[in-house]
Amino acid sequence: MPYLFTSESVTEGHPDKVCDQISDAILDELIRQDPKSHVAVEALATTGLVIVAGEVTTKGYADVQGIVRKTLEEIGYDNPDYYFDHKGSGVMVSIHSQSPDIAQGVKEENLDAIGAGDQGIMFGYACDETPELMPLPIQLANRLAEKLAQVRKNKSVPYLRPDGKTQITVEYSDDHKPQRVTTVVIAAQHDEKDENGKELTPAKIKADLIEKAIKPVLGKYYEEGRTAVIVNGTGKFVLGGPAADCGLTGRKIIVDTYGGKAPHGGGCFSGKDPTKVDRSACYMARYIAKNVVAAGLARRCQVQVGYVIGQSEPVSVWVDTFGTSKLQNGKLLEMIKKHFRLKPGHIIQDLNLRRPIYRKTAAYGHFGREGFPWEKTDKAAVLKKESGA
Repeated sequence: MPYLFTSESVTEGHPDKVCDQISDAILDELIRQDPKSHVAVEALATTGLVIVAGEVTTKGYADVQGIVRKTLEEIGYDNPDYYFDHKGSGVMVSIHSQSPDIAQGVKEENLDAIGAGDQGIMFGYACDETPELMPLPIQLANRLAEKLAQVRKNKSVPYLRPDGKTQITVEYSDDHKPQRVTTVVIAAQHDEKDENGKELTPAKIKADLIEKAIKPVLGKYYEEGRTAVIVNGTGKFVLGGPAADCGLTGRKIIVDTYGGKAPHGGGCFSGKDPTKVDRSACYMARYIAKNVVAAGLARRCQVQVGYVIGQSEPVSVWVDTFGTSKLQNGKLLEMIKKHFRLKPGHIIQDLNLRRPIYRKTAAYGHFGREGFPWEKTDKAAVLKKESGA
């Protein structure tokens, strides 16, 4: 029977996303100087304060305080009226070297020998609901969150502040095909007054966001009179950001992935170098799933990989197409193992992960955006040919 499914996203000014971006900005600087840097850095942000902590082993150097302040300014925390800004907030740093007990498992002699930086399970997913092969609810939620930042920065809606959240509810048919968007929810931080000094009303904010953000992003999925729109459900959202809600790295893992449409193994991505399979193996699992769907071998594909700390070979690889493929799972798994390498060192090599590409991933989703190597569908043709599809 038909059903509803909901996914949410957040803007780059959301407290947790602020911390994700700080962590990945630090990672990028270290990996730029020393591609073999081992990094696990997390941040906490609250009223007037950022704390950065973690483990780093590197030949490089990062001006952590400078990176934090630059990141906050680029996001839009440049006004002391927010009670959290790039100039006035304090920055505390507590970073030490990686535990030798962990480091000995991540051998750097050659890519074949690199062991997993931790145990864990990682998932990748793709489906044919959108051109990006992502679930429609999270894809729209991410693009809408991104649009809120865009109209704030280009002054199309000049009274917006950095913090914000979006939520999309989609109606699906009984064969799991998206039909329409039933509900759009936005929480958008804003000034007390508009650019002309007039008190902002909920009605004005809603009307502006429908025209400037919702309609452009949703397109055909926005139906006047049928799509319910809720903006700032409490009626007001002036105090926001880390001054209103403490932020932490790694607390938006469902926003980062598939919006709840697929499982998540538990580990976050941001602030971790690619020897951490929490990050790199999830990217590879997405790469596999996307190529399977792009090849037309399934409408939906989910891949799970399991690792043990210090060992290079995964302990398990599993694939599920939810009955949408004509191939047996065993045959599909055989093809995956043949065409995709799953040792951590091989993932790093095949996806070219020892580059400063991570700050860009830290807001608006790690998946469903062009420009990242795990989003390529360059294996689709050979998979299709080999399958005989």
